[in-house]
Amino acid sequence: MSDSTTDPEPNRAPRAASSAGSAGRARPAADDPRLQDDRSRGALTVLLRGGEVHSPADPFATAMVVERGQVAWVGSEGAADAFSDGVDEVVDLEGALVTPAFTDAHVHTTATGLALTGLDLSDARTLGDALARVRDFAASRPADRVLLGHGWDASRWPERRPPRRAELDEATGGRPLYLSRIDVHSAVATTALLDLAPGVRGAAGFEDGRPLTRDAHHAVRAAAFAAVTPEQRTEAQRAALRHAATLGIGSVHECAGPEISSEDDFTGLLRLAAEEAGPRVVGYWAEQDVAKARALGAAGAAGDLFVDGALGSHTACLHRPYTDAGHTGTAYVDAAAVAAHVVACTEEGLQAGFHAIGDAAVSSVVDGMRAAAQKVGPARVRAARHRVEHAEMLDAGTIAAFADLGLTASVQPAFDALWGGEEGMYAERLGAERARTLNPFAALLRAGVPLAFGSDSPVTPLDPWGTVRAAAFHRTPEHRVSVRAAFTAHTRGGWRAAGRDDAGTLVPGAPADYAVWRTGELVVQAPDDRVARWSTDPRSGTPGLPDLSPGAVLPVCLRTVVGGRTVFVRPDE
Repeated sequence: MSDSTTDPEPNRAPRAASSAGSAGRARPAADDPRLQDDRSRGALTVLLRGGEVHSPADPFATAMVVERGQVAWVGSEGAADAFSDGVDEVVDLEGALVTPAFTDAHVHTTATGLALTGLDLSDARTLGDALARVRDFAASRPADRVLLGHGWDASRWPERRPPRRAELDEATGGRPLYLSRIDVHSAVATTALLDLAPGVRGAAGFEDGRPLTRDAHHAVRAAAFAAVTPEQRTEAQRAALRHAATLGIGSVHECAGPEISSEDDFTGLLRLAAEEAGPRVVGYWAEQDVAKARALGAAGAAGDLFVDGALGSHTACLHRPYTDAGHTGTAYVDAAAVAAHVVACTEEGLQAGFHAIGDAAVSSVVDGMRAAAQKVGPARVRAARHRVEHAEMLDAGTIAAFADLGLTASVQPAFDALWGGEEGMYAERLGAERARTLNPFAALLRAGVPLAFGSDSPVTPLDPWGTVRAAAFHRTPEHRVSVRAAFTAHTRGGWRAAGRDDAGTLVPGAPADYAVWRTGELVVQAPDDRVARWSTDPRSGTPGLPDLSPGAVLPVCLRTVVGGRTVFVRPDE
């Protein structure tokens, strides 16, 4: 095969290599031990055929060649016959769908792993159920120095209140316990854990009898995570990345920072991802110290650099008070600080980024970005592709500013699926009228704002097809986008958010990051039925995707490949 990994004619087969073999589910020669190391390094030339390949290079493609970790060719079954004997391995897809691997653009990897291996209360149905699980978990982990749990959401319980400290003291037998709310912006803790955080009772955000927020929460979280050993941390990271691979996720954006994790946690994760086969990790470090971010190997001083908190914890910063609380939330960073950080990052060639959920917080980001653009020039700010995480409460003016400033909206559609709707937490916090304005994905796309989809795991689970479904079937119909647009935001959008335009799609020359899926009939779904009816006509040339209608069975991942290396194969497939 040619040394080139691209082909100027996407529907023409590349020249065959010298090795021979016959087509089938997998070429027998691929079991040769000499090839195993090549496979692990992505050095094999592989032909996938007999399925559906989702590629803009050929909307009717049924085959694909991967060479040296990149897509070398996509095309038809007939063309594949011309070189099937000249590759190292042939994979018979047996009708399966091949798509670009997903990118989850907002993940907390260690916390995700700890939730997977520890106490997860995200599906606890009542306060009593949650306390029973705490009691059982404590009994099952007698050697843990600190008990860690996550995911409670009192707004979904009939009791409508979080666990009290005395209840948790009793359930744990007086042991240290840290139990974060589902949005991770507040937590409850036992007396023994408070005692491990000196001065916490005098810190901002401590109010006896209520969940911990702000500085008090950060202090208790730091005390709890300090008890996690390096070995436990590495195993949690490994568990999270392995789980991501089983879901067809090829890349994650780690949103770390001194108020969320630690420098050792961050550098350890980047080292683990570099040394072991698995999803790629793009690391962001949320600190207003550009030199520190660069020294740690971060792609940007971005991610969860908090401008405000979260709606569920009443800490998102609003222009008007919460409907169910007499205040407007918490502001951590003002427009002047945003501007200074954006200028510093832009001048150093790093991405800046901020966590902003409430409308007042989003306004502060926009005002700061505009001030930075006046100082360094709008073109430089746009070129840097700075990010805003979550960006839930926007109006027409802030959406237009995002487009003008070239900001990427790194958003989480599962938030709407979990908390949206007339009876959801958003409506409880903001009232139905304001709640209906949240997460306006369609308006963002119409304005030309780049979208990158993520989960904020462990806030919501890693679930890429569920995320695409949540965007396409938003609880507020006017905010819905097509499945195709949502899928693009969760694949190519994540790469673009990290500054790469040459990835996240299966075209010659792109990284061979892909997933193989067992799924039903492929369709084209759009919010407007007239568009959907036209697009499903084969003459439209629009590649189909799985039916994600509510209630439809989601695709099952059979294989995940990153840079040509297989990082997951479903057992017995």
